Amino acid sequence: MPGTTTSSFPLSRRQMVKSTAMAMTAASYSRVYGANDKVQLGVIGVGNRGTGVMGTFQQSGRIDVKAVCDVYAKNVDAALTKAPGAKGFKEHQELLAMKGIDAVLIATPDHWHSRIAIDALNAKLDVYVEKPLTLTIEEGPGIVKAARVNERICQVGMQQRSGSHYLRAKEEYMKSGKLGKITMARTWWHGNGFHLRKAPTELMQQPSNLDWSRFLGPVKWRDYDPQQYWNFRAYLDFGGGQVTDLFTHWIDVVHMFMDQDNPTSAVAAGGVYFAKDGRTAPDTINVLLEYPNDWLATFEATLAPGITGAGIEMCGTEGKLYIDRSRYVYTPKGRNAVPVEVKAEREQTIEHVANFLDCVKSRKRPNGDVYIGHRSAQASHLGNIAYVQKRRLKFDADREEILPL
Repeated sequence: MPGTTTSSFPLSRRQMVKSTAMAMTAASYSRVYGANDKVQLGVIGVGNRGTGVMGTFQQSGRIDVKAVCDVYAKNVDAALTKAPGAKGFKEHQELLAMKGIDAVLIATPDHWHSRIAIDALNAKLDVYVEKPLTLTIEEGPGIVKAARVNERICQVGMQQRSGSHYLRAKEEYMKSGKLGKITMARTWWHGNGFHLRKAPTELMQQPSNLDWSRFLGPVKWRDYDPQQYWNFRAYLDFGGGQVTDLFTHWIDVVHMFMDQDNPTSAVAAGGVYFAKDGRTAPDTINVLLEYPNDWLATFEATLAPGITGAGIEMCGTEGKLYIDRSRYVYTPKGRNAVPVEVKAEREQTIEHVANFLDCVKSRKRPNGDVYIGHRSAQASHLGNIAYVQKRRLKFDADREEILPL
């Protein structure tokens, strides 16, 4: 048994204390889980995405939801109906101070991610945080440091990292070299209607149980605006538009496939071309990143309703690999080539949550580790910065610094 000795001689009290302390070193800030122990989970941000991922955690049968938190009491009440016996909070610090919590799911708007994640990590809790990990390029190193210093598991919600068909495609076509030399990774995500959401009638006037000041948090003050609350991704003060919301997923897959996460330059162009609703994030955007070893990655997206679809295409000298969340298709070069198609086995968030819970118990780093999440968000941020500044950026990925003109 843990903490015992194979010696036939009895331990003195001092020896027993010393032996137990040594046995606990690897889990110095962690509860030691038995085979059937459930992780006690707190959920911070229980809007659409938060309650959806909370449901995935619950369906695993490996957690109990002990507390939920949101700035809108209506969301808290709705989440509590799905998590009977849990406690409800408005401020995340109150949830983090609650005894008995092992881990938190963070699914707030992007501008709260870094602050809540660091607070949770400093509270010695494991963290599953939705992507993008950060609102700005400067926030990433602080979250990585908090995870490492506190020896916490921190998984970023880039679920493709745990997707079985993504991992299989990497092994069969990227590592094997069947595609030859990769020169370009094309990515696109058109017609994502979530970025065109209109606030419902009930939010036209600020509800008395929605704490607008708390929602703003670190963002400078402005009067209540239902659209900025409901469709926060369309406003660069709260999110990074389609680039950090969608491209972050795809560039992370590209990084995983290429085993590189170090762009050296970024350019972008786009604008608000048709969704003239006050948004500050472009409704149409094209980003290009260059990487060492002579290849580049592109992202294009528009909310114009005339085109839809999302995917990645790895372009090589010997063939191409198309992949999305439902399947991948390998096509060798040449005329009359016969494509090979493989369907996804299951929804990737299920696999990603399972990986996180495995790592909470094993203390191994998860598939979407915080540093990986930081580097993929960083690549997306470069695209947005290039768009805002309307110039080509040069980037030192080792120092994580944008170089002067």
